[in-house]
Amino acid sequence: MENQPIRRSEHIIALSRDHHAGLLFCWKIKEGLRKEIPLQKILKYINFFWEQHLKQHFSEEEALLFDRLDDELCRQGKLEHLALEAHIGYLNHSGKATKEKYLAFAELLNKHIRFEERALFPHLEAVLPAQVLQQAGNVLNAAHTTPFIDNYPDEFWSKSYPLT
Repeated sequence: MENQPIRRSEHIIALSRDHHAGLLFCWKIKEGLRKEIPLQKILKYINFFWEQHLKQHFSEEEALLFDRLDDELCRQGKLEHLALEAHIGYLNHSGKATKEKYLAFAELLNKHIRFEERALFPHLEAVLPAQVLQQAGNVLNAAHTTPFIDNYPDEFWSKSYPLT
């Protein structure tokens, strides 16, 4: 029974669907590292995913939900967003990023998504007024008419990727 699916409010289900894409993103990074893909190739993918998906996702969560409350869990969610963005900045600009730093980024994002799904979102669903959740849902449904498609052309994580 411990792996029961989490029931999510219909109003913020779009964010949970985004989280699925985020977990897959983490897996792809780890697969690339396992296959010893050059870090620059993985970084290009990280930057693609950040620009095409993750940055907007963080912005939506904060504006529609986290900024509605000033409590420990919402502050933690925002701080983790900042830490993840800073980690991407480090990977891009340090010149010293190692395989371990890439792995740490993927694990940090994975842990953050699990925190939101298991702690923060249930908290928000219990504490925020129904009207606030409905307003968030209206905005999310208008913005998410189609699911995010990860169409990054260099599928270095795939089984058939040439390792030359």
